[in-house]
Amino acid sequence: MTKLDAPSKLAVGRTGQIFTPVAEMVCPVLENQWVNGEYKHLVVEAPASALAAKPGQFFHLLCREVGDAAPYLRRPMSVYRIDPTQKRIEFLYKVTGEGTKALSELEPGEELNMLGPLGQGFDLSAKPKHILMLARGVGLATLAPLAEAAQGQGIMVDAILSARSSEALMSIDYLRQSGTNVTTVTDENGDSDVGKVEELVRVIAVEKGTELFATCGSNRLLQMLRKIGGELGIPGQVALEQQMGCGLGMCYCCVLPFKNTADEIEYRRVCIDGPVFKIEEAVSW
Repeated sequence: MTKLDAPSKLAVGRTGQIFTPVAEMVCPVLENQWVNGEYKHLVVEAPASALAAKPGQFFHLLCREVGDAAPYLRRPMSVYRIDPTQKRIEFLYKVTGEGTKALSELEPGEELNMLGPLGQGFDLSAKPKHILMLARGVGLATLAPLAEAAQGQGIMVDAILSARSSEALMSIDYLRQSGTNVTTVTDENGDSDVGKVEELVRVIAVEKGTELFATCGSNRLLQMLRKIGGELGIPGQVALEQQMGCGLGMCYCCVLPFKNTADEIEYRRVCIDGPVFKIEEAVSW
């Protein structure tokens, strides 16, 4: 394992973020199996520095050449699950382009170069009594470890999972085993449109006394939770998906606009200032 220049102490960013030491590591691939027709489940053996990753943090994965495809940039991948006892890190990813196609070709016994853990994860320091998570598609991969961490702190969790079809819904058993109350909605059943999901969110939030919203990816769901949270006084956190170059905050290719406390627009790097941000600071992208 090759370590990058890591601070002797945890570094504090300009907005109060905590930057943990980052390492480049070569990890043996243990599994890389199809979950359905679009998603694969990748499992690697990882060192202790990687196993310290927090929910919402990510790793930058180096993609190998496959045929004529030679992805130049690493691909950011959210942590799906960490098993410290087995020294395993798991990723759930959708095979869409050259990078993820290259990752999908990895076989058990081969090695994967990873950089991380990177970014700012979810913050449970306010100790909410109940979290309502809302995810569609691969957004679940980022929120699953948050549910497990919350349950470990005695925090009640409800999750609304949205997908095109029942076959595309993933990890329901995993979430329920961690104590999460799961509700599913799908396009094929006609109950996944924003209006119906908003009604469901409002009912759960009031009945369960939700004190934190959490979501990932979908701009429509983000804006919906921001509206409801503003009306009901419920804060939220969102894990953003964004293309990245370096993953370390140096190239500035993942910059997005946000609203600061003075309601002014400022630009932040998703890789290092996030990928988890306050929903209240989000704007439409």
